[in-house]
This record gives sequence, structure tokens and C-alpha cells, in this order.
Amino acid sequence: MEPQSIVDFDEEASNPLLRRASPDTESREDAEAGKISSPASSGATALVIFSTLISVLGSYVFGTAVSTENCNLTGFLTECYVRMQVGFSSPAQSGIVNDLGLSIAEYSVFGSIWTIGAMLGAIISGKIADFFGRRVAMGFAELFCLVGWTAISFSQNAWLLDIGRFLAGYGVGILSYVVPVYIAEITPKNLRGAFTAVNQLMICCGGSVMYVIGNFTSWRTLALIGTIPCILQLLGLFLIPESPRWLAKMDKWKECETSLQRLRGANANISQEAAEIIEYTEMLKQLSDTGMIDLFQRKYAHGLIVGVGLMVLQQFGGVNAIAYYASAIFESAGVSSRTGTLAMVVIQVPMTLLGTLLTDKSGRVPLLMISATGTLLGCFLTGLSFLLQDLQLWKDSPLLALIGVLIFTGSFSLGMGGIPWVIMSEIFPINVKGLAGSLVTVVNWFGSWIISYSFNFLTKWISSAGTFFLFSVASGLTIIFVAKLVPETKGRTLEEIQASMVLFTRKS
Repeated sequence: MEPQSIVDFDEEASNPLLRRASPDTESREDAEAGKISSPASSGATALVIFSTLISVLGSYVFGTAVSTENCNLTGFLTECYVRMQVGFSSPAQSGIVNDLGLSIAEYSVFGSIWTIGAMLGAIISGKIADFFGRRVAMGFAELFCLVGWTAISFSQNAWLLDIGRFLAGYGVGILSYVVPVYIAEITPKNLRGAFTAVNQLMICCGGSVMYVIGNFTSWRTLALIGTIPCILQLLGLFLIPESPRWLAKMDKWKECETSLQRLRGANANISQEAAEIIEYTEMLKQLSDTGMIDLFQRKYAHGLIVGVGLMVLQQFGGVNAIAYYASAIFESAGVSSRTGTLAMVVIQVPMTLLGTLLTDKSGRVPLLMISATGTLLGCFLTGLSFLLQDLQLWKDSPLLALIGVLIFTGSFSLGMGGIPWVIMSEIFPINVKGLAGSLVTVVNWFGSWIISYSFNFLTKWISSAGTFFLFSVASGLTIIFVAKLVPETKGRTLEEIQASMVLFTRKS
């Protein structure tokens, strides 16, 4: 999309958010003549790749934290714990309970406090990233994760275990916001989706690797292994540049251009991209400081609806329900829980990788539509299996549930797992990105907690079959929501995306 197609002259004059930087004429002519490549659509330099790898070590930490206690990650209810222990008992779970003599209630606190910490971390994540910078925010978060993992490894009682878990969750809550934002702000527009989606891929890899290692080592050693990516990221942060867009926001113009030049390559012409970033940032500064109440102004409404809506629908689509029931489904289908979990990993990682590769090829919206359709089918088949079991109509119905779980896992990994985070990192202007991003991240964690906490109540009130049918309805609503409201951000600069979001709201 050409910049001039976003807004017309009258709209530019009436709202500084919608004005566009004038591209450097000579640079554009040279680019069209083939003398130079457009920086915004250039390939990835070694530094962009390295910076992305360092930042997604935080995502890997996220994944390792998730894997240590599986289904009890956010569950308060004893019944859920007992049910899942019958189906699956990971080395971390049994080791912690046996070595420290924890009751089921104490272990439930250990699981749930991680999400409480993550929600609190998410609340302040935007402020930290806006005030101190993206790199400092990642380093700050990793210090909490490092201390948390160490405390867990050396804990001799429940309270130290809980403190360590809370600190790790707090760090992960910050990382879940700042990692995709940093990646989105440093990558060229034609690669931004794929690079940002690596965030979800590394979460999957972190969980998968820790699960495999956990089968061969003690939980204390497992916790110490969890400190390795924390240390690697802390060291790597000294070697990567700060986000050019954050530097521009802080009036560090020279540093902004230096950072952008490093990221695009020594011989790249960055004049047009730098001018767009700086001019757009200057325009935003004409507006008054934004507080939480100001975030709900009409001009930010579309972005807020899209960001919050995707996170709510992601959680209400049944991801935690599938996680809770997976092991029990595997056992009832005559498949060992360990084999079933391995099957999920075999599907999850390649499908996440496929989604990462397709994000900038097919676009965000088509992948979300396909992914939501698959999660709808997966939950429907799982619900149908439970219904047939309740009615005793088909003795092989657990096999149907097994198929449903695997379809859901693959489909969720393809798009709904990672793309909402990609879009969250793209749609908000720099002046509200911290507040809006924090709000969206908190909504995601809070939604995760609500589904985890209410899951057992739902299965009692409307039956297991009804619960999964309800989740399939949520996936159906996701398809409609994406089709009607979610913008396609593929191949557009962040400034173009954010300006068009405001324009959409004004025209609605």
C-alpha cells in the first residue's frame, strides 16, 4: 500500500496522527532505478537476526516456566490436580511433591502463584519498557526469572518455592509484552511478522525441551537448567542495539539513526525510514501525555478492540481446557500419556514453525481464520467424543477426542497461539504502546486464569461435552471477529499501520 493511500489531505491537516513523512525523493528514485534497496523492505541483516535470537531467549524462558508443572500452571482446584495426576505425572510434579512433602493444596498454590506474578508483571511491563527502554526491560525481567529459578532449585520448603515461582512469573509477565514489541520495532516490514512470530516458536521449544530433559533429571537440576537462557539473554543484551523507535520517542535522534543504520547494514540507505520514524514521533508529541483513561478515547478504540478481543478469544477458545484434559484423553483412548504428549510436541513445534514462515507470506488474517477454524473443529470433536461417551453410543469415541486434541494443537500453533502477539506489537502508536500493550497483556493472563479457574465448574454445570462445544462457539466468534475487525498488517510499516487504525476509527 502506498503511503498516500492511507489518508487524504483534509484528514492529514485535521489530525497529526494521520500525516505521513515525505519520503526522500532522490532515495525513492534510486530505489525505483534499482540502485539501492528500500530499507523498509530489505532482507534481514546478521544483527537483526542476532538481536531477535537474543530477545526470544525471553520467550524460551517463558516456555521453560510453563513446562515445569504442566496442567497445574494456573489451576487452584484440587480436583483438577487429582484428575490430571491420574493421567500424567511429570518428573517436576512428583519430585517436588515427594521431596518437600507438599500437600495437593500447597502444590496448587505453587502452580497458581506463577500466573499471579505474571499478571502483576504485565501491569507494569509497558511503563518499564517506555521509561527505561526495551533492552533494560528485558534485562530487568530476566533478573527476576534468574532469581526465581535459583530460589526454586535450592528451596527446602513451600514458601521459598512459592517465592521463586512468583518471581519467575513476574519476569515472564514483563517478557511476554516487551519481547514481541522489541522485535517488531527493529525488523524490516516485509519480515516483521515472521520474526515476531518466532516468539511463539521459542515458547513451544522451551516447553518441549524442558519436558524431555525433565524425564531424565531431577526437578532441582531442571530448575538450574532454566537459569541458562536467563544468563545468556542478560549477556546478549549488551551486544544488541536499542529499538530505534524508542530512541526517537526519547528525543535521542542521533542514537536512533545510529541504531537503525546498524540494524539495516552499513551500506543501507536509511534516510526514508529514519525520516518517517522521526516525523511520526514528533507528530505524536504534539498530543498531550496519555494516561490510562485517555487510552479509551475514540481514536484508539479500534486498536484496543482488536488487541483485547484477540487475547480474550485466544483464551476462551479452549487452549487451557485442552491442556487440562489432554492426558486424561490420551489414557482413555488407550494411548500412554507420555506418547500422547510426545505426539502433541511433534505436531506443535512444526506447525508453529510453519505459521512463523507463513506470517509474512499469506498474511496475519488468513492464518488466523484457518487457525480458528481448526480449533473450532478440534474442540467440537472433543466435545462430541464426551457426548458419545455420556450417551454410551460409541465405545471408540475416545479416539475421536484424541484426534480432536491433535487437530486443536496443530491449528492453535499455526496462528492463534502467536499472531495475536504479533498484531499487538504492531497496532498501537508509540505514545500509547506501553499502556495499551500492558492492558492487552494483562487481559491475556487474566483470561488464562479465568478459564483455568472456572474450567471444573463449567464441566459440572454444563458437562464436559457442553464445555468443549462452548469453546468451539468461541472459535466461531473468533472467525467472525477476525473477518470484520482485524486489519491485515503484512508488508506495512508500523507508522502506516498505526495511522490507518486511527483513520478506521474516525470513519466508523
